[in-house]
Amino acid sequence: MSQFEQVTILKKANFYFDGKVTSRTVIFADGTKKTLGVMLPGDYEFGTDSKEIMEIQAGELSVLLPGQSEWLHINGTGEFTVPANSKFKLQIKTPTDYVCSYIAE
Repeated sequence: MSQFEQVTILKKANFYFDGKVTSRTVIFADGTKKTLGVMLPGDYEFGTDSKEIMEIQAGELSVLLPGQSEWLHINGTGEFTVPANSKFKLQIKTPTDYVCSYIAE
């Protein structure tokens, strides 16, 4: 899906890691939420409250998912899922465009 229809977009941006990771929140008619953002090169660790599906639209990165010892490498497009109430690490190599979906379980 290249676009979202009939959504509400929150005007205020989310800034993390001194502005090196930013996003905007999109809320759908059914109440589900996604964020659209950009990550600049660097090493980051994030925590989750709910299950998250990260869709990489463009960029090069490596991700270390909870309970894994091998880094997953993405160059271009890709996707990974992070369980609720966990932490994951990212090594962003080039500016990366992403969509994060928050999944209620």
